[in-house]
Amino acid sequence: MAKKIAFQGVPGANSDVACRTVYPDWEPLACASFADAFAAVTEKTAGLAMIPIDNSSAGRVADIHHLLPESGLHIIGEHFQPIRHQLLVPKGTKLEDIKVVRSHVHALSQCRKIIRENGWKAVVHADTAGAAQELAEKQSPGEAAIASTLAAEIYGLEVLRKDVEDEPNNTTRFIIMAEEPVHPDPDEGPVITSFVFRVRSVPAALYKALGGFATNGVNITKLESYITDGSFTVAQFYADIEGHPDHRLVRLALEELSFFSREVKILGVYKSSAFRSQSGSVGGL
Repeated sequence: MAKKIAFQGVPGANSDVACRTVYPDWEPLACASFADAFAAVTEKTAGLAMIPIDNSSAGRVADIHHLLPESGLHIIGEHFQPIRHQLLVPKGTKLEDIKVVRSHVHALSQCRKIIRENGWKAVVHADTAGAAQELAEKQSPGEAAIASTLAAEIYGLEVLRKDVEDEPNNTTRFIIMAEEPVHPDPDEGPVITSFVFRVRSVPAALYKALGGFATNGVNITKLESYITDGSFTVAQFYADIEGHPDHRLVRLALEELSFFSREVKILGVYKSSAFRSQSGSVGGL
């Protein structure tokens, strides 16, 4: 049986591209939602899941931070995928024919320049490849989709304009999820530890909770907060740090965090992507 890796979207989505890039020998498994992609792994329909977590231009992907802690899965790796958006049309369509362009909200926000310059109406679709699939099925006159080259190949559309993203360095960070954690050697190359935590309801709790990372020289590369209930009184934080929990300074920082937090949950300990050192684009806090 072929090894399968789950992703959210339809074939040709950027997550599909990421799956094929990192695991070329695995079969990508399209899922309707992120929850379905997680479930595919827990139900053993797939061995892994490729999940986008944030984009260099559009920011974090909605819902992911809420789903991660409850998924029961572990982060075992990360991948930084350059995102190249193509303007796709039914064969024979000219630029002046286009009145409406459809795509995922993040793709539309990453291609504002060409949309604004041409005065097109931007319509949000559930995902990029889904917009391409629908366009191919309906052959709608005056409409275009923004999606990947892979989507153009799958659905028989023409690439009218290549690489229409505003930022040439447009990149999405993906995390790779599995049912079992990995245990990278703490002394073999850079390691990332990802976790979520809630601070106690006391003055300066977040300042005190994070103080241990500063005093122990542990670099926080990502820190985000989000509301976990409808009352806006409980905030949960997602963080990535450089280092392994077996490292003495990281262990001390996490112990101090636990003292000032209501809950700390490790989501994964995994090797740092080479992209971090090559690009220098992933900084610290």
